[in-house]
Amino acid sequence: MLRLSKKTDYALMAMKHLALHGDRGSASAREIAEQYDIPAELMAKVLQRLVRRGLLVSHQGTRGGYQLARPATMMSVADVIQAVDGPLTVTACSTDDHACDQYTKCNVRDPLWRIKDRILMALAGCTLAEIVDETSVPTMPVSLSRRTPVPAAE
Repeated sequence: MLRLSKKTDYALMAMKHLALHGDRGSASAREIAEQYDIPAELMAKVLQRLVRRGLLVSHQGTRGGYQLARPATMMSVADVIQAVDGPLTVTACSTDDHACDQYTKCNVRDPLWRIKDRILMALAGCTLAEIVDETSVPTMPVSLSRRTPVPAAE
């Protein structure tokens, strides 16, 4: 199962909050944390990580806080996920780590890496602006294919 961490959930919530309220200037970690019932210390750590990755800027002082570093149309969901959780992975092995005992014999590694690349492309293609404007997020049709039973030989 592909699952985002709680920190990534919180980062996306904060990024959406800042995008929605950017016209009011900066927002503090405490303000965002209180709005969404998130521990303030955890929110501060998440926001600092986003600053280090260049997605947010922080300002000190009484009117200080956090703001988006660039327009929401110029940031993807993948940017946020990777800023918080690091590179996206779907398997225990990676291209840099050959520690798996089955690495040389694995017959699903390469196909799974291609699937990971597709997931990453989908996340990279969804901007923060689309998260903010929920009506613009494209819905993907769910296709459940059923195998048609093969008639028994007579």
